[in-house]
Amino acid sequence: MTISPELQQLVHGQDAENVPDSIHALSEALLKRHTDAIQAILFYGSCLRSDSDIEGIVDLYLIVDTYSLIYDTTFLAIANKLLPPNVFYIEVPFQDRTVRAKYAILSLPDFQRSTSMKWFHSYFWARFAQPTKVLYTATPQVEQKIYSTLAQAIMTFLTRTLPQTPQSFDALTLWETGLSLTYRAELRTEKPGRIKQIVEANRDYYQQTADAALPQLSPPAIIDRSVQPPCFQAPCSSAVRQLNSVTWLLRRGQGKVLSILRLIKGLFTFQGGVDYILWKIERHSGVSIELTPQQRKHPLLASPVVFWKLYRKGAFR
Repeated sequence: MTISPELQQLVHGQDAENVPDSIHALSEALLKRHTDAIQAILFYGSCLRSDSDIEGIVDLYLIVDTYSLIYDTTFLAIANKLLPPNVFYIEVPFQDRTVRAKYAILSLPDFQRSTSMKWFHSYFWARFAQPTKVLYTATPQVEQKIYSTLAQAIMTFLTRTLPQTPQSFDALTLWETGLSLTYRAELRTEKPGRIKQIVEANRDYYQQTADAALPQLSPPAIIDRSVQPPCFQAPCSSAVRQLNSVTWLLRRGQGKVLSILRLIKGLFTFQGGVDYILWKIERHSGVSIELTPQQRKHPLLASPVVFWKLYRKGAFR
Protein backbone atom coordinates (compact mmCIF):
# COMPACT_ATOMS: atom_id res chain seq x y z
CA MET A 1 0.00 0.00 0.00
CA THR A 2 1.53 3.28 -1.16
CA ILE A 3 1.11 6.32 1.07
CA SER A 4 1.66 9.58 -0.76
CA PRO A 5 3.83 12.38 0.67
CA GLU A 6 0.75 14.61 0.55
CA LEU A 7 -1.18 12.26 2.83
CA GLN A 8 1.79 11.93 5.18
CA GLN A 9 1.99 15.71 5.39
CA LEU A 10 -1.73 16.02 6.11
CA VAL A 11 -1.54 13.50 8.92
CA HIS A 12 1.52 15.23 10.39
CA GLY A 13 -0.54 18.41 10.38
CA GLN A 14 -2.79 16.83 13.03
CA ASP A 15 -0.34 17.70 15.80
CA ALA A 16 -0.95 18.93 19.33
CA GLU A 17 -0.99 22.64 18.47
CA ASN A 18 -4.11 24.49 19.60
CA VAL A 19 -5.07 21.70 22.00
CA PRO A 20 -6.56 23.15 25.22
CA ASP A 21 -4.29 23.13 28.27
CA SER A 22 -6.84 20.98 30.08
CA ILE A 23 -6.21 18.15 27.61
CA HIS A 24 -2.46 18.45 28.12
CA ALA A 25 -3.10 18.21 31.89
CA LEU A 26 -4.69 14.82 31.31
CA SER A 27 -1.76 13.73 29.17
CA GLU A 28 0.75 14.77 31.84
CA ALA A 29 -1.18 12.91 34.54
CA LEU A 30 -1.19 9.73 32.49
CA LEU A 31 2.52 10.03 31.81
CA LYS A 32 3.14 10.25 35.56
CA ARG A 33 0.92 7.25 36.14
CA HIS A 34 2.54 5.06 33.45
CA THR A 35 5.93 6.69 32.82
CA ASP A 36 7.88 3.74 31.45
CA ALA A 37 5.17 2.08 29.38
CA ILE A 38 3.67 4.85 27.22
CA GLN A 39 4.97 5.23 23.69
CA ALA A 40 2.35 7.75 22.50
CA ILE A 41 -0.85 9.49 23.58
CA LEU A 42 -3.55 10.18 20.98
CA PHE A 43 -6.54 12.52 21.28
CA TYR A 44 -9.68 11.96 19.20
CA GLY A 45 -13.47 12.04 19.36
CA SER A 46 -16.19 14.54 20.18
CA CYS A 47 -14.07 16.78 22.43
CA LEU A 48 -11.53 17.14 19.63
CA ARG A 49 -14.28 18.13 17.21
CA SER A 50 -15.69 20.70 19.64
CA ASP A 51 -12.23 21.84 20.82
CA SER A 52 -13.49 21.70 24.39
CA ASP A 53 -13.81 19.27 27.29
CA ILE A 54 -16.45 21.28 29.15
CA GLU A 55 -19.51 19.19 28.27
CA GLY A 56 -17.99 15.78 27.64
CA ILE A 57 -15.47 13.16 28.55
CA VAL A 58 -12.20 13.36 26.64
CA ASP A 59 -11.27 10.35 24.49
CA LEU A 60 -7.61 9.32 24.62
CA TYR A 61 -5.59 6.36 23.40
CA LEU A 62 -2.43 5.26 25.17
CA ILE A 63 -0.11 3.43 22.80
CA VAL A 64 2.18 1.27 24.92
CA ASP A 65 5.25 -0.85 24.34
CA THR A 66 3.83 -4.10 25.74
CA TYR A 67 0.81 -4.86 27.90
CA SER A 68 2.91 -6.54 30.56
CA LEU A 69 4.68 -3.25 31.32
CA ILE A 70 1.52 -1.29 32.06
CA TYR A 71 -0.44 -3.79 34.15
CA ASP A 72 0.18 -5.23 37.60
CA THR A 73 -2.07 -8.22 36.90
CA THR A 74 -1.76 -10.83 34.19
CA PHE A 75 -5.54 -10.89 33.76
CA LEU A 76 -5.71 -7.31 32.45
CA ALA A 77 -2.76 -7.86 30.11
CA ILE A 78 -4.36 -11.00 28.65
CA ALA A 79 -7.77 -9.29 28.34
CA ASN A 80 -6.16 -6.36 26.49
CA LYS A 81 -4.40 -8.73 24.09
CA LEU A 82 -7.39 -10.98 23.39
CA LEU A 83 -10.00 -8.23 23.07
CA PRO A 84 -8.34 -4.83 22.65
CA PRO A 85 -8.58 -2.22 23.94
CA ASN A 86 -9.00 -2.05 27.72
CA VAL A 87 -10.68 1.21 28.75
CA PHE A 88 -10.13 3.13 32.00
CA TYR A 89 -11.23 6.40 33.59
CA ILE A 90 -9.19 9.34 34.88
CA GLU A 91 -10.08 12.75 36.27
CA VAL A 92 -7.64 15.58 36.90
CA PRO A 93 -8.10 18.90 38.76
CA PHE A 94 -7.52 21.80 36.41
CA GLN A 95 -7.84 25.41 37.53
CA ASP A 96 -11.26 25.62 39.22
CA ARG A 97 -12.79 22.47 37.74
CA THR A 98 -12.27 18.78 37.02
CA VAL A 99 -11.27 17.38 33.62
CA ARG A 100 -12.45 13.85 32.87
CA ALA A 101 -11.30 11.32 30.31
CA LYS A 102 -11.62 7.72 29.33
CA TYR A 103 -8.46 6.26 27.93
CA ALA A 104 -8.01 3.09 25.92
CA ILE A 105 -4.82 1.07 25.93
CA LEU A 106 -3.34 -0.51 22.81
CA SER A 107 0.16 -1.82 22.15
CA LEU A 108 2.20 -0.32 19.34
CA PRO A 109 2.30 -3.62 17.38
CA ASP A 110 -1.48 -4.00 17.74
CA PHE A 111 -1.96 -0.37 16.72
CA GLN A 112 0.02 -0.94 13.53
CA ARG A 113 -1.66 -4.25 12.74
CA SER A 114 -5.23 -3.15 13.48
CA THR A 115 -5.07 -0.23 11.04
CA SER A 116 -3.77 -2.35 8.16
CA MET A 117 -5.57 -4.37 5.49
CA LYS A 118 -4.74 -7.47 7.57
CA TRP A 119 -7.34 -6.43 10.17
CA PHE A 120 -10.87 -7.37 9.11
CA HIS A 121 -13.12 -5.41 11.44
CA SER A 122 -13.39 -1.63 11.17
CA TYR A 123 -13.25 -0.79 14.90
CA PHE A 124 -9.67 0.51 14.84
CA TRP A 125 -8.96 1.60 11.28
CA ALA A 126 -12.20 3.57 11.11
CA ARG A 127 -11.46 5.42 14.36
CA PHE A 128 -7.90 6.31 13.49
CA ALA A 129 -8.78 7.36 9.94
CA GLN A 130 -10.69 10.26 11.48
CA PRO A 131 -8.94 13.37 12.84
CA THR A 132 -6.52 12.39 15.60
CA LYS A 133 -4.04 14.63 17.39
CA VAL A 134 -0.77 13.27 18.74
CA LEU A 135 -0.22 14.68 22.24
CA TYR A 136 2.98 12.82 23.06
CA THR A 137 5.53 10.43 21.55
CA ALA A 138 8.41 8.83 23.43
CA THR A 139 11.01 9.16 20.64
CA PRO A 140 11.29 10.51 17.08
CA GLN A 141 11.25 6.92 15.84
CA VAL A 142 7.96 6.25 17.61
CA GLU A 143 6.57 9.52 16.27
CA GLN A 144 7.27 8.41 12.70
CA LYS A 145 5.59 5.06 13.33
CA ILE A 146 2.53 6.75 14.81
CA TYR A 147 2.00 9.12 11.90
CA SER A 148 2.63 6.38 9.32
CA THR A 149 0.07 4.20 11.07
CA LEU A 150 -2.54 6.98 11.09
CA ALA A 151 -1.99 7.43 7.35
CA GLN A 152 -2.30 3.67 6.90
CA ALA A 153 -5.67 3.75 8.69
CA ILE A 154 -6.96 6.27 6.14
CA MET A 155 -5.81 4.10 3.24
CA THR A 156 -7.45 1.01 4.73
CA PHE A 157 -10.69 2.89 5.42
CA LEU A 158 -10.92 4.26 1.88
CA THR A 159 -9.99 0.95 0.25
CA ARG A 160 -12.72 -0.87 2.17
CA THR A 161 -15.29 1.90 1.55
CA LEU A 162 -14.75 2.69 -2.14
CA PRO A 163 -16.75 -0.27 -3.54
CA GLN A 164 -19.81 0.94 -1.59
CA THR A 165 -19.89 4.39 -3.19
CA PRO A 166 -21.93 5.43 -6.23
CA GLN A 167 -20.10 5.30 -9.55
CA SER A 168 -19.46 9.04 -9.25
CA PHE A 169 -19.04 10.71 -5.87
CA ASP A 170 -17.34 13.51 -3.96
CA ALA A 171 -15.06 13.19 -0.93
CA LEU A 172 -17.68 14.00 1.70
CA THR A 173 -20.07 11.42 0.26
CA LEU A 174 -17.28 8.85 0.42
CA TRP A 175 -16.56 9.54 4.10
CA GLU A 176 -20.23 9.64 5.05
CA THR A 177 -20.71 6.29 3.31
CA GLY A 178 -17.74 4.74 5.12
CA LEU A 179 -18.67 6.07 8.55
CA SER A 180 -22.25 4.84 8.10
CA LEU A 181 -20.92 1.37 7.33
CA THR A 182 -18.58 1.34 10.31
CA TYR A 183 -21.25 2.64 12.69
CA ARG A 184 -23.57 -0.18 11.62
CA ALA A 185 -20.74 -2.61 12.38
CA GLU A 186 -20.92 -1.70 16.08
CA LEU A 187 -23.59 -1.07 18.69
CA ARG A 188 -23.94 2.63 18.02
CA THR A 189 -26.41 5.00 19.67
CA GLU A 190 -26.08 8.10 17.48
CA LYS A 191 -29.19 9.84 16.21
CA PRO A 192 -29.88 10.14 12.44
CA GLY A 193 -27.83 12.93 10.91
CA ARG A 194 -24.95 12.50 13.36
CA ILE A 195 -22.55 11.20 10.70
CA LYS A 196 -23.16 14.19 8.47
CA GLN A 197 -22.43 16.50 11.41
CA ILE A 198 -19.16 14.68 12.10
CA VAL A 199 -17.99 15.04 8.50
CA GLU A 200 -19.08 18.68 8.28
CA ALA A 201 -17.15 19.49 11.46
CA ASN A 202 -13.87 18.61 9.69
CA ARG A 203 -14.81 18.89 6.02
CA ASP A 204 -11.37 20.24 4.99
CA TYR A 205 -9.65 17.23 6.55
CA TYR A 206 -11.97 14.77 4.81
CA GLN A 207 -11.69 16.55 1.48
CA GLN A 208 -7.90 16.80 1.58
CA THR A 209 -7.28 13.24 2.73
CA ALA A 210 -9.49 11.88 -0.04
CA ASP A 211 -7.69 14.02 -2.63
CA ALA A 212 -4.31 12.72 -1.44
CA ALA A 213 -5.23 9.07 -0.88
CA LEU A 214 -7.67 8.01 -3.58
CA PRO A 215 -5.18 8.28 -6.51
CA GLN A 216 -2.90 5.89 -4.55
CA LEU A 217 -5.43 3.07 -4.28
CA SER A 218 -5.10 -0.05 -6.40
CA PRO A 219 -6.72 0.46 -8.83
CA PRO A 220 -6.68 4.25 -8.33
CA ALA A 221 -9.86 6.27 -8.23
CA ILE A 222 -10.16 8.65 -11.15
CA ILE A 223 -10.37 12.28 -10.12
CA ASP A 224 -12.01 15.11 -12.06
CA ARG A 225 -10.66 18.45 -10.86
CA SER A 226 -12.57 20.46 -13.45
CA VAL A 227 -15.47 20.68 -10.99
CA GLN A 228 -15.52 21.91 -7.39
CA PRO A 229 -15.44 20.05 -5.17
CA PRO A 230 -13.49 17.48 -7.19
CA CYS A 231 -15.47 14.47 -8.33
CA PHE A 232 -14.21 10.88 -8.29
CA GLN A 233 -15.00 7.78 -10.33
CA ALA A 234 -14.89 4.40 -8.56
CA PRO A 235 -13.09 1.82 -10.76
CA CYS A 236 -14.89 -1.17 -9.17
CA SER A 237 -16.46 -4.07 -11.03
CA SER A 238 -19.84 -5.48 -10.01
CA ALA A 239 -18.09 -8.59 -8.64
CA VAL A 240 -15.86 -6.47 -6.41
CA ARG A 241 -18.85 -4.50 -5.18
CA GLN A 242 -20.81 -7.65 -4.36
CA LEU A 243 -17.92 -9.24 -2.49
CA ASN A 244 -17.35 -6.00 -0.58
CA SER A 245 -21.03 -5.94 0.43
CA VAL A 246 -20.68 -9.44 1.85
CA THR A 247 -17.64 -8.43 3.92
CA TRP A 248 -19.56 -5.50 5.41
CA LEU A 249 -22.44 -7.81 6.34
CA LEU A 250 -19.93 -10.06 8.12
CA ARG A 251 -18.45 -7.05 9.94
CA ARG A 252 -21.92 -6.08 11.15
CA GLY A 253 -22.45 -9.49 12.74
CA GLN A 254 -18.94 -9.67 14.14
CA GLY A 255 -19.09 -6.11 15.42
CA LYS A 256 -22.30 -6.57 17.44
CA VAL A 257 -20.74 -9.49 19.31
CA LEU A 258 -17.45 -7.64 19.89
CA SER A 259 -19.29 -4.53 21.09
CA ILE A 260 -21.22 -6.50 23.70
CA LEU A 261 -18.06 -8.25 24.89
CA ARG A 262 -16.23 -4.90 25.19
CA LEU A 263 -19.12 -3.41 27.18
CA ILE A 264 -19.04 -6.37 29.56
CA LYS A 265 -15.28 -6.09 29.92
CA GLY A 266 -15.67 -2.37 30.61
CA LEU A 267 -17.75 -3.18 33.69
CA PHE A 268 -14.55 -4.50 35.28
CA THR A 269 -12.10 -1.83 34.11
CA PHE A 270 -14.08 1.41 33.93
CA GLN A 271 -14.82 3.22 37.19
CA GLY A 272 -18.56 3.89 37.24
CA GLY A 273 -18.79 1.85 34.04
CA VAL A 274 -22.52 1.13 34.22
CA ASP A 275 -23.48 4.76 34.81
CA TYR A 276 -21.13 5.95 32.06
CA ILE A 277 -22.51 3.49 29.52
CA LEU A 278 -26.11 4.47 30.29
CA TRP A 279 -25.23 8.19 30.24
CA LYS A 280 -23.58 7.87 26.83
CA ILE A 281 -26.50 5.91 25.40
CA GLU A 282 -28.97 8.53 26.63
CA ARG A 283 -26.80 11.38 25.35
CA HIS A 284 -26.60 9.99 21.81
CA SER A 285 -29.96 8.23 21.42
CA GLY A 286 -32.27 9.92 23.93
CA VAL A 287 -33.12 6.51 25.43
CA SER A 288 -32.79 6.07 29.18
CA ILE A 289 -33.62 3.34 31.69
CA GLU A 290 -33.42 3.08 35.46
CA LEU A 291 -31.47 0.23 37.05
CA THR A 292 -32.74 -1.63 40.08
CA PRO A 293 -30.47 -1.89 43.16
CA GLN A 294 -29.98 -5.58 42.30
CA GLN A 295 -28.90 -4.73 38.75
CA ARG A 296 -26.37 -2.21 40.05
CA LYS A 297 -25.01 -4.75 42.50
CA HIS A 298 -24.58 -7.43 39.82
CA PRO A 299 -24.14 -5.56 36.50
CA LEU A 300 -22.67 -8.54 34.65
CA LEU A 301 -25.57 -10.84 35.50
CA ALA A 302 -28.06 -8.08 34.71
CA SER A 303 -26.43 -7.06 31.41
CA PRO A 304 -28.52 -9.33 29.09
CA VAL A 305 -31.77 -7.91 30.48
CA VAL A 306 -30.46 -4.33 30.39
CA PHE A 307 -29.19 -4.64 26.80
CA TRP A 308 -32.51 -6.15 25.71
CA LYS A 309 -34.51 -3.31 27.27
CA LEU A 310 -32.29 -0.73 25.60
CA TYR A 311 -32.58 -2.51 22.25
CA ARG A 312 -36.40 -2.68 22.52
CA LYS A 313 -36.49 1.08 23.18
CA GLY A 314 -34.38 1.78 20.09
CA ALA A 315 -31.06 2.67 21.75
CA PHE A 316 -28.98 0.53 19.37
CA ARG A 317 -28.94 0.28 15.59
